[in-house]
Amino acid sequence: MASTMTFEQLEELVEQMPAQAQLKLVSHITGRLTASPTVTQATSASVQREREARAETILALCDVAAERFVGESDAAENIRQMRKEYHR
Repeated sequence: MASTMTFEQLEELVEQMPAQAQLKLVSHITGRLTASPTVTQATSASVQREREARAETILALCDVAAERFVGESDAAENIRQMRKEYHR
């Protein structure tokens, strides 16, 4: 029967290993987790939710900025005008 070990106990054992062995262990664990579909799916879903939240925030900020301007706006023309004024 396998005995259970706390995270702290495992950490102490790993600290006793040479650096190369620790790197090999990290590589092995990372490979196993990367291949695990549940971990990959959970990470992908989390990243997707974060991106969607950021996009919503940006769109909300754009809406607030747009409300500050009255009438139509031509950004390209505004930039051309600013360049003309700068080069005078």
